[in-house]
Amino acid sequence: MSSIGISLNKTGCLSPVSTLTQDEITGLHESLSEIRDQITVTDLNKLVSGDISDHQRPLDAAFYSMPTRLLSEFETGIETSEIGRILNEAKRIQASFDAVVVLGIGGSYMGARALLQGLRSPYYNELDAEKRSGCPKIYFAGNNLDNSALSDLLCHLDSFEDRWCTIVISKSGGTLETAAALRVIVERMRDSAAGIGGRVIPVTGGSGKLQELADQLGCDMRFPVPDGVGGRFSVFSAVGLLPAAVIGLDILELLRGAADANQCFEETAVAQNPVLEFVAVESLMEQLLGCTIRVTSVWSDSLESTGFWYDQLLAESLGKRELGATPITAVNTRDLHSRSQQHQQGRRDKLVVNLTIGQSGGDAIVIPECENDQDQLNQVAGTTYPELLRAAIDGTNRALNDVNRPTIDLNMQQLDERHMGQLLQFLMIATVAEGKLLGINPYGQPGVEAYKQNMKSILDIDS
Repeated sequence: MSSIGISLNKTGCLSPVSTLTQDEITGLHESLSEIRDQITVTDLNKLVSGDISDHQRPLDAAFYSMPTRLLSEFETGIETSEIGRILNEAKRIQASFDAVVVLGIGGSYMGARALLQGLRSPYYNELDAEKRSGCPKIYFAGNNLDNSALSDLLCHLDSFEDRWCTIVISKSGGTLETAAALRVIVERMRDSAAGIGGRVIPVTGGSGKLQELADQLGCDMRFPVPDGVGGRFSVFSAVGLLPAAVIGLDILELLRGAADANQCFEETAVAQNPVLEFVAVESLMEQLLGCTIRVTSVWSDSLESTGFWYDQLLAESLGKRELGATPITAVNTRDLHSRSQQHQQGRRDKLVVNLTIGQSGGDAIVIPECENDQDQLNQVAGTTYPELLRAAIDGTNRALNDVNRPTIDLNMQQLDERHMGQLLQFLMIATVAEGKLLGINPYGQPGVEAYKQNMKSILDIDS
């Protein structure tokens, strides 16, 4: 049996907290075993053969095998492999530019942002070049239509003169928010003496508007958004890996972590399988007990963007046919002072999923003793911040469970590339499995297209 550095504790969902029983979870084991076979074998075979029925389209199942495939290709052809090309391009960007702007929306940027916030200092852009190991500062745009935000970014980029570039991520190139920002960015580049071809790095599909623009601009390097991989499942492609490599993250360890999660998913018996147990509890809490609000409660500021990434993953994958829990991210202990009242005494429609880190970063900060003790904290003098946090987590769970409010805990042993790779792959697999358990296609997001078409109609834009 393979294991990963992510542990699951479901006791906060079982009796006496709720009426959910282990027998009900066990009753799903046969279905979950069949779903595992679909994810690991059947769906991948259908992608290869092309034998996909209409109700199975889109079948964006290639995300599952992508980490193992990319690692294998790298080991057999380092320079020419996609990972080899990503690493080489990252080195060029690091040597040539002081700042990089990542243009993309939804899955085209949320994974990269989760990796940055999770694995780099929150003050990354404020550090000097030496403390950033020579890596450029990184900014995100093209994910909204905020005139002020883009205007301020353009003014800030002027301080870098010509030493900034953009990674633009869009499978089709037709997403308005990203395309509009790119046009503005390119126009700003035209005003400089430096060429554009080496400063715009597209990550896009094999054909489409962005690919055509890349040809017109003479882009020296470009990377694929792989076929069979939806945007919200694309973090382990160039979509997430190129920005990650540019800021110096170990993308091989990210992929190894994702491969670890796959191996654990495939080899661990259903009854002990953390992914499948997680899916069973979440699905039963919604279907049997009416927990239609799923609160991802992250207990570290560094995981806030991971929570937002997971919100999109759940919302677009499961929010179909009037099914699927509504995802919300809370950052604690911050949000205990704004949302805890509602979670504690509001409607009984919530499942709180605690996402915690076993080993905190940096040396443990100790509460000092103070002679005056006006704040009366001398009683906890000598206590470390990790100890305070542990008390907050346990105290919050106890408060919720005491009034029959269910919780479930996911704990990462530590926050590094390997464990982040495990976590993101874990959550992607779990989301697909839950969709299949609900009887819906977890891929595609047809509901998102309505606002796009309406906006284009209002603006009199041809599709």
